[in-house]
Amino acid sequence: MLWETISVVRDLPRLHEIASVMIRYGWGDLVRLLGISGVLERAGRVLHWHSTSEISQLDAPVRIRRALEELGPTFVKLGQLLATRVDMFPPHWIAEFEKLHSQVPAVPYEILHADLVEVLGGEPTEVFAGFDPLPLAAASIAQVHRATLKDGTPVVVKIRRPGIEAVIRADLRILEHAAKLLDSEVADFRRYDPVHMVSQFRRSLNRELDLAKEARNIDQFARHFANDPLVKIPRVYWEFTRDRVNVQEEIVGMAGVAPDKLRARGLDPRLLAARGADTVLRMVLEHGYFHADPHPGNVLFLPDNRIGMIDFGMVGMLTNPRRHQIVDLLHALARKDEQGLLQILLDWSGESVLDEDRLAYDVAELLYSYDDLQLKDVKIGALLNDITALMRDNNLMLPADLTLLFKTLITLEGLGQQLDPEFHMIDHVTPFVERVIQRRYTPQALLARGRKSMRETLDVLADLPRDLRHLLRDMRRGRVKVDLDLKRLDQFGHQLDRASNRLTMGILTASLVVGSSIIMTVEGGPQLFGLPFFGLMGFLIAFFNSLWIIFSIWRSGKH
Repeated sequence: MLWETISVVRDLPRLHEIASVMIRYGWGDLVRLLGISGVLERAGRVLHWHSTSEISQLDAPVRIRRALEELGPTFVKLGQLLATRVDMFPPHWIAEFEKLHSQVPAVPYEILHADLVEVLGGEPTEVFAGFDPLPLAAASIAQVHRATLKDGTPVVVKIRRPGIEAVIRADLRILEHAAKLLDSEVADFRRYDPVHMVSQFRRSLNRELDLAKEARNIDQFARHFANDPLVKIPRVYWEFTRDRVNVQEEIVGMAGVAPDKLRARGLDPRLLAARGADTVLRMVLEHGYFHADPHPGNVLFLPDNRIGMIDFGMVGMLTNPRRHQIVDLLHALARKDEQGLLQILLDWSGESVLDEDRLAYDVAELLYSYDDLQLKDVKIGALLNDITALMRDNNLMLPADLTLLFKTLITLEGLGQQLDPEFHMIDHVTPFVERVIQRRYTPQALLARGRKSMRETLDVLADLPRDLRHLLRDMRRGRVKVDLDLKRLDQFGHQLDRASNRLTMGILTASLVVGSSIIMTVEGGPQLFGLPFFGLMGFLIAFFNSLWIIFSIWRSGKH
């Protein structure tokens, strides 16, 4: 409790900055809803509740995107995460979130120099045969410099921005407080589980902050494509790589998707589109570990129509059951199988309360809208957007790992169509799905699944007598419990718990004040600044307890 109070006080300047930006872009109602305005105004920080006429005329998606850009790297990354939530936002919002980018002015080399020396164990000019102090590229979390190893190998050195970690930690604390408030006070937000979303966001940012984690991702992809001469993954130089710096092989190729420029270099855009799609689909459907940001800047085109991939800070992972679901989804769509598609959506719905009859009708209507189209004319991006719109209309949440996958497939299809106007993603998906389905029903696969099911059945039967004995014993002793999941009672319990905590802290604080006052009148004992030490400490603890109680009441809006 005491630490939470100190955290709120410490983050007041950042809270004021966030509130000011949100108000200026016309999101004052959200500031009031989160209780930020009350905390700031009681702390003596004045908020100006107006926005310029120019800003107020902008559409809501544009205003939120510009606010996120102004708030810095954490909120830019948050917007990029929201761009993957095609199940939560309609296409025009997603399109605006996609405009968020991490390109920012570079940090001067003099500021980075100390970190480089510490990580490398010496001056960069001594460790490398050559080091360019001018950055090759700069993003919100790290920037990249060219260098040359002693053996003449060209490499890139990725360096985390000094001080960026502290800024992100403060922003995450504020986002966590906001998520808890939205979850407890706003019913419409509860179904999106904002606390879990912020938790996922924290994990994602922590992975991006750890440049050694990106290096491990690169090594994983390098192992998957070790025997594929058409795909180039950079090599990591671990002797120079730490959490703040990683060093990897420089891949020199063409970035961008201008077909005329590619042809001028002797490359075939159509072949590149096909190979790029096949590469990412192998990651998704065969490896279950995929590059989650295959935009034109991260896909390089190399001589002999090879594909190079860089920037592995954002990756997605699919479990075996999830990959089977994806294959079943695509198979059901190809066969216009209403029941198959409905069953997969029901599996994804988890414990969501839904109208199954309405969902079944919407699934049938979706498949009917594609009934007259030939398979080659189906666009994966449009199809996935239709599925996520269907889920939004039925209050279903797409599992978090699939939001990243859907976004990756949509981005990949857009990249392929820029290279080749005749590119059809479905043509590349179908063979992968058919191969996976065929492998699933080979005699070896059926035998392996049969053995696994038999082992699990025998384990259950072997444990059954013991489990029944324990159940009967617990029933005789009256220890059998029935758990009821009642959300409203849980919420009431949380509120009661918070109220009792405040009451307890108030009583303890009053006791400390009374006790410390008595100690102050007693002579002798240790002293500090001429006052009894224990009495002074009692008053100090009572002061911080009082701060916690005051901020707790302000935050809940109970005056």
